[in-house]
Amino acid sequence: MSLQLFWFILIGVLFTGYFVLEGFDFGVGMLMPILGKGSDTRRRVVLNTIGPVWDGNEVWLITAAGAMFAAFPEWYASLFSGFYLALLLLLVALILRICAIEYRAKINDPTWRAWCDRGIGIGSWIPALAWGWVFANLVRGVPLNEDHQIVGSVGDLFSPYALLGGLATGTLFLLHGAVFLVLKTGEEVRADAERVVRLLLAPTALVVGGFGLWTQLAYGTGWTWAALGAAVLGLAVAAAANTLGRDGWAFVGTTLTVIAATALIVGSMYPNVLPSTISPMFDLTIDNASSSPYTLKVMSWAALLATPVVLIYQGWTYWVFRKRLTVGQIPAHTGLPFVGKE
Repeated sequence: MSLQLFWFILIGVLFTGYFVLEGFDFGVGMLMPILGKGSDTRRRVVLNTIGPVWDGNEVWLITAAGAMFAAFPEWYASLFSGFYLALLLLLVALILRICAIEYRAKINDPTWRAWCDRGIGIGSWIPALAWGWVFANLVRGVPLNEDHQIVGSVGDLFSPYALLGGLATGTLFLLHGAVFLVLKTGEEVRADAERVVRLLLAPTALVVGGFGLWTQLAYGTGWTWAALGAAVLGLAVAAAANTLGRDGWAFVGTTLTVIAATALIVGSMYPNVLPSTISPMFDLTIDNASSSPYTLKVMSWAALLATPVVLIYQGWTYWVFRKRLTVGQIPAHTGLPFVGKE
């Protein structure tokens, strides 16, 4: 395996980890107005399910972007310049979400908390939709010229395929978050989350399945059929497990779908990292967009040494905070953000 291929796969793995972990964070944020309606205590139950882990989940995005910058600087430069306004909007949404989560409980005022809840919702919906739109454009291609600059109008990036990609990640993360809440909450919040899962399963399967089939037929390769099949299987497992009350297996099912969908997208891109709709001669590939072999070699050793430590630490964090949360466990509001700190 070449170092270019190794780093292409590793960046795909990093984005997969980000979508799996931050995906249910986005889903929880999107569902707060629904599952926490009419009760600040219920909203705190919903938010506290991700309280100890949400900021750690975001590190996967920082690492993926850093790896892209170091391993494929041409890809990074073309992508971040061509999608500048969209990625800026996404970044602002993430910052809004971070500030809303961190400062929600700093002022004991219902109006303040209501505005923070809106910030959490907006900061969850925008990235959930935007990531699918961005990656759909990476698969479909963009108007990339001979200087590896994205030209043309903004409308070129809003094709039906790209819009369906955004809708696919939005609905999938919403379902993933609902299944996570079933796993992490108890009593009435869990019961309501179960009902949301049942409502979301059919539309999610329709949208994600449609986008996956379109991707496979238009851009996929032979082995990506397996990824599409795994994504469908994951949704089937989630549906069956939710019916049987097997919360852990339902979460395994949606996790499998997120992993398989990301594999389908990344696999459909290879060997391109940014195809050109102007001419195949202008495509950015893993070969012409990569850093020098020496740079990739040094990075590979650093990744091999650091990655296991990070995975062990994050796994330990999830194990420590594995218990379910209920309304009865939430103490009176004291101005502190999370149950573990009150």
